[in-house]
Amino acid sequence: MLLHLSTWLEVEAYLEHSQGVIMPIGSTEQHGPTGLIGTDAICAEAIAKGVGEATQALVAPTINIGMALHHTAFPGSMSLRPSTMIQVVKEYITCLVKAGFTKFFFINGHGGNIATLKAAFSETYAHLADLNLPNAGNIKCYLGNWFMCGSVYQLAKELYGDKEGSHATPSEVALTQYVYPEAIKQAPLSPEVGRGYKIYGAEDFRRRYPDGRMGSDPALATPEHGKQFYELAVKELSHTYLEFVNGE
Repeated sequence: MLLHLSTWLEVEAYLEHSQGVIMPIGSTEQHGPTGLIGTDAICAEAIAKGVGEATQALVAPTINIGMALHHTAFPGSMSLRPSTMIQVVKEYITCLVKAGFTKFFFINGHGGNIATLKAAFSETYAHLADLNLPNAGNIKCYLGNWFMCGSVYQLAKELYGDKEGSHATPSEVALTQYVYPEAIKQAPLSPEVGRGYKIYGAEDFRRRYPDGRMGSDPALATPEHGKQFYELAVKELSHTYLEFVNGE
């Protein structure tokens, strides 16, 4: 059940039996010469829809822009500042809390969002308490990073070893190839790739990682691999979602 394809009457009926909602969040940023700029949002949205179907849960619209300031020296990359992203998440949740939702299950596709999302959850709990809403004390947020699922990590290790890297990875590129086979890209990839540098500002990032990759070889990706990653992530996160919404 997708929120944006539902009516308010359908959402009201849904709330009678569940107060859980899935919140996909990603990023719009460079993913190397062959990775789609929307990779992180595409992966989060596809998996969230799969989890929603498997668990009969409501899925909110995808938050497509995340915290990716360090990628903005590459054309097409977009980012929110951490403070802006915190405000966006807080206001999204507040609206849904007023409607009756209490369990917010974020499926995240971008590592750069993790710290800001955790801060946003803390800000939101305090904000809701200050509003004195009747159910403020019952609000819970969960962060599920699909790429950190144990089964996904294990498969990536088996398929790609240390060529998985940490950005523009073959696993995430494979998933986008599965979701959008018509948008598979080809480009020459240098055998030498930046690896292991700390992340500072955007210009420094591009200097150290000149083609956008971080230790990865996305040429290893295939749509067939992407299907495997999709199925593993949906299965694992569906189990986690049900534990989350049915727990205390």
